[in-house]
Amino acid sequence: MHSPRSLLVTGGAGFIGANFVRYFLDAHPEARIANLDSLTYAGSLDNLRGALDDPRHTFIHGDIANGPLVLSLMRSHHVDTVVHFAAESHVDRSIDGPATFVHTNVLGTFVLLEAAREVWGGLTLASAGSGDGSVRFHQVSTDEVYGSLNDDDPPFTERTPYAPNSPYSASKAAADHLVRAYAHTYGLPITITNCSNNYGPLQHPEKFIPTVIAACLAERPIPVYGTGRNIRDWLHVRDHCTAIDTVLRRGAPGGTYLVGADNERRNIELTRIICRLLDELRPRAAGSYEELISFVTDRAGHDFRYAIDAGKLTAELGWKPDIEFETGLRETIEWYVRRATANAAE
Repeated sequence: MHSPRSLLVTGGAGFIGANFVRYFLDAHPEARIANLDSLTYAGSLDNLRGALDDPRHTFIHGDIANGPLVLSLMRSHHVDTVVHFAAESHVDRSIDGPATFVHTNVLGTFVLLEAAREVWGGLTLASAGSGDGSVRFHQVSTDEVYGSLNDDDPPFTERTPYAPNSPYSASKAAADHLVRAYAHTYGLPITITNCSNNYGPLQHPEKFIPTVIAACLAERPIPVYGTGRNIRDWLHVRDHCTAIDTVLRRGAPGGTYLVGADNERRNIELTRIICRLLDELRPRAAGSYEELISFVTDRAGHDFRYAIDAGKLTAELGWKPDIEFETGLRETIEWYVRRATANAAE
């Protein structure tokens, strides 16, 4: 059992990272968080409203690839737990400019591992999991490292070979391999989670669900790649946060756990669900939002299907998702509608 008390959270001003910071501060009053984020286009201090005023939370503007800075933070904050969210994560951007993905996702992970190894030097896997005073390096990864599935393929498991198909997923695969190597070679106490597609409040507008919602609200064509038949497993970000918390505390050092909601949807199906909910929540003057759906040229190398078998996480640690999909999606849409209304009033 690991008891995180002083955490270094990387990428904690981004979508999943900020949701985790806010969740963890609420769930664990004894914890302190040093939050390191470079505030690229995908990160915003607005995502940390409330947390910025919490004395247990310290925000640091900086790059995870800055070795002296990371080492200084590890020491000055007496970090016992690293939760590594920071990553470039948009597939289209990785196709257009892969160098940034290698810098952040590969080099940045290496710098963090080296700092953890120096500060926590001499630990073994056995001693690291022994209770009070233990440390943990947690790598937040993606199901995209496993490649693509066909309609009738079984879901990914922890035993699925890595087969990344985009510069983004390749850079995350490289980071995962580094984390595993540091556990095997240096005895660094690590855990890894590979999650399915997240949705919920604070997500950047370039992602699929916010893109569909924004197009509807602006009465613009809703862009859907190809025929819209690509399939993703959708996980609410809050459920992702509870899964990471569970793995941090009770996951086996050196272990990998897949996190999913068993909630596969074709892109076109999900688009129509969003349109239907918006028809109810904010009706158009004439017709349904579905009339705005527009199929566009498919993404290069577009993976067809991702699916997660989270059975290991459920069987070993008792975790399961709590948020029913349509409930979570409705709440997410309502959040974006409120934000759009507030922005229009400014």
